[in-house]
Amino acid sequence: MHMRWQSLRWKIAALVAASACAVAVSIGVLVHQASYDRYFDQAREVAQQRLNVAVSVYAQTGKPTAGAHLDSPQVPHELRELARHGRQGTDSGDGPDGPGVWAARQVGGQVLSVHIGMSGDMRNLAALDTSMALAGLLVVAVVVPVGALSANRLGRRLRYAAATARRIAGGDLDARIHAARRSEDEIAEISAAVDSMAAALQQRLCSEQRFTADVAHELRTPLTGLVTSAELLPPGQAAGYVQDRVQVLRTLVEDLLEISRLDAGAERADLVPCPLGELVEECVRRTGLAAEVLVVGDAEVDTDPRRLDRIVANLVVNAHRHGRPPVTVTVDGTVVTVRDHGPGFPEALLADGPQRFRTGARERGRGHGLGLTIALGQAHVIDAVLTFSNAPDGGAVAALRLPIHD
Repeated sequence: MHMRWQSLRWKIAALVAASACAVAVSIGVLVHQASYDRYFDQAREVAQQRLNVAVSVYAQTGKPTAGAHLDSPQVPHELRELARHGRQGTDSGDGPDGPGVWAARQVGGQVLSVHIGMSGDMRNLAALDTSMALAGLLVVAVVVPVGALSANRLGRRLRYAAATARRIAGGDLDARIHAARRSEDEIAEISAAVDSMAAALQQRLCSEQRFTADVAHELRTPLTGLVTSAELLPPGQAAGYVQDRVQVLRTLVEDLLEISRLDAGAERADLVPCPLGELVEECVRRTGLAAEVLVVGDAEVDTDPRRLDRIVANLVVNAHRHGRPPVTVTVDGTVVTVRDHGPGFPEALLADGPQRFRTGARERGRGHGLGLTIALGQAHVIDAVLTFSNAPDGGAVAALRLPIHD
């Protein structure tokens, strides 16, 4: 499994590790300093007691006791000056038995001092530091995996929510996150919000689809009578114009009904083996529009000829209506490409796909109309992939990639 070091999992793990290390170091420093202060205070207290004994003995015998020194050069300078001024004090410094605490006082014009070694205390302190370091490493070794596991669980929930949101954006409006009800954290709130948004979006889209289907069905009955009435008009220019407009309206209603069936998922493909190059040539020929067909590499595909004809015809008609000639249809293996030499597809179409009830023609607003929407829906029925792009040297390019069947 590929590890993404910039993922939330590793960021949280790194934060937990840094926090554990900071806590361990802070505790170690505090314990070290507290232990050192305790050792030093004990040594200073012992040094003062021994100095008092040495002063008493010296006053009685005129000789220092064992471990006491007169005018020792190892006594720290500040402590020596303090004693010469008639005061008694302590200070840390090296002595005959290593590092420790000095206590000094002036007697008979000389500085009497004693030294308490702390070598054993320092060894104990070093051992304590080592034990705390090992304990800190053990804590980090335990805490970091636990933090990583917790972060991994959060990461899985976030990735699942993101994947579900992408499915919804891709058109799967039935996708839901279904966050656990026992969870009341922020991720659960986000998941519930995404599910609520998807449900509202699905409801609105279904209402739009039902409205489109209802309008098309309601228009079909009066349109049939209108078509019959138009055919009964006496020949003439006005009759021809009426019949033409009625035919346009009839085509629009049929397109709306087809879109309604595609939206409802009622369309099923009738797949049969077909030579793709020959089938595309026949599809272009039936449109009656000028288009050059180039068969670079032919292939036999399992597809629905009627639906493929609908897709190719819509793409060729769109190329003539919104582009400029020459229009070229290329068959290369299982890929059919339709290209014109016009201004190309609008940026909105390339970003969001074709939108119904919009057309690239200036008189009908921005975007594209029903032709490309139907082509995209029919491509989905036959398990093909229809993509839209613009050629580098100008012109719109629609590529239909048919599935390869074993």
